Amino acid sequence: MSNTAASSDLMDRIYRRQRHLYDSTRKYYLLGRDRLIEGLSPPMGGRVLEIGCGTARNLVAVARRYPEAPLFGIDISSEMLISARQTVAGTGLAPRIRLAQADATRFDPAILFGVPSFSRIFISYSLSMIPEWRVALGQALAWLPPGGELHIVDFGGQEELPRWFRHGLRTWLAQFHVDPRDGLEAELVARARHTGALRTFERPHRGYAQYAVFRRA
Repeated sequence: MSNTAASSDLMDRIYRRQRHLYDSTRKYYLLGRDRLIEGLSPPMGGRVLEIGCGTARNLVAVARRYPEAPLFGIDISSEMLISARQTVAGTGLAPRIRLAQADATRFDPAILFGVPSFSRIFISYSLSMIPEWRVALGQALAWLPPGGELHIVDFGGQEELPRWFRHGLRTWLAQFHVDPRDGLEAELVARARHTGALRTFERPHRGYAQYAVFRRA
């Protein structure tokens, strides 16, 4: 079995039942998603891609916030895409939101959607579930044109929170194959030397989360 197939199978097993309760439960601890959406500010008509779109909750919010933006979403889990398609259909936004099953570490927008690139790409609490997360970052940056931006929000290092909280949170997250990417800032700084600029890197909520904006040169 290929790595992509194995990852898809794992995500399907995790979310086959969870997808039905995902949005109602995650709103309590996936902090910073709405701030990311507010900060996207795509240019008029600029294409926006979400990597790891899950139930399409974020894509629907982006569609309502930026009514001129064509939207795209990929996810490796066919189970999550069932919920995503139902969500999009239920909001009447299907003409503006296109979805596809794809691996974040190896995808081609021309093959999936017939488009060459995206003005904005965002990853919301998905990087911590991608084993080859550095490869996924490289893929995202590859499909941004000059001036395009990658926006990320995910679990942080919890460095300003009590040690017992950090240990308990990470133990619990590990049950769902979630691993906070403590090396994210260093990785983005290193990439900025060659491909662009790290415009923003913050650790809100006492380090509970990390929030980044990277612009292609």
